[in-house]
Amino acid sequence: MMNTNGIHHITAIAGDPQQNLDFYAGVLGMRLVKRSVNQDVPDTYHLFYADAAGNPGTDLTFFPWPALAPVKRGAGQWDEVALGVPAGSLEYWRSRITAAGAPGAVSVGEIVTRFGERVLPFSDPHGLQLALVEDQSYEGFVSEPWHDSAVPVDKQIRSLAGVRLVEQSGEPSVSFLAESLGFRAGASEDGWQRFTVGEGASGQRIDLKLDRDAPRGQWGVGAVHHVAWRVPDTEAQSAVQRAIAAAGGRPTQVIDRFWFRSVYVNEPGGALLEVATDGPGFSVDEAPQNLGESLVLPEWLEPQRTQIEAALPPLSWPRG
Repeated sequence: MMNTNGIHHITAIAGDPQQNLDFYAGVLGMRLVKRSVNQDVPDTYHLFYADAAGNPGTDLTFFPWPALAPVKRGAGQWDEVALGVPAGSLEYWRSRITAAGAPGAVSVGEIVTRFGERVLPFSDPHGLQLALVEDQSYEGFVSEPWHDSAVPVDKQIRSLAGVRLVEQSGEPSVSFLAESLGFRAGASEDGWQRFTVGEGASGQRIDLKLDRDAPRGQWGVGAVHHVAWRVPDTEAQSAVQRAIAAAGGRPTQVIDRFWFRSVYVNEPGGALLEVATDGPGFSVDEAPQNLGESLVLPEWLEPQRTQIEAALPPLSWPRG
């Protein structure tokens, strides 16, 4: 069976887009590698933050829907997103995030140890639960430092390290993830069980918690919308698509997102996941040195550019 290699990207729901840009590019120092719109609902931005080149596994993206109600956390919903940083950098990050004074509900926890790694939990201005983890990435993973970042190269966020998932009933989801994506059970700690693909390194992890009394989660500002898992090419994607169907899932047809090709499915608990190809990448429609500088639209939306741009709030480079 063709397994997925690890996380490709994670997409979340934000509030005000300028606050989102100020926090992720300004405070966290990630590069805005693509400025586009939600291809299904083009009256809102789709903002992509990543390493210098937008490599697969580094990309955290957002749909800013400020009019949406706050997330209702619960079962069947992706939860905390972990971001990988170099060893010995958490003290720097705790000081930086605390001192940033970013607007909204930013909160910073204490440095803790999870599964033998140092972790700093915090939240973004719109309530998305995040954690920085001092990690080691898997073989073949590529992350390039962004030299124009406000964060020093030796401290920069370099990967999407993992994600948490809460379920009312664990067995259907565990079986599905194993049969369709190749996940296997690992260690347990404090009510969380780790499931991994590949080497089980940073970027290849889901931490799952069983909570039979948890209410059903609902999307809103501060929620994870979906988690995408990477495959090298369309042939591998087709193999995983077939495995999803064989495991009882109902995958979509392949959707061309231009920078990658996508297949979507809800796992049995309800959380939305995606299987995305590594290429062709973000430089297919912008020069690498100009990533994220202008609004990029798919071809079928180009005739509506004037109306789309008029409906979107202006963005300026981070005020924070």
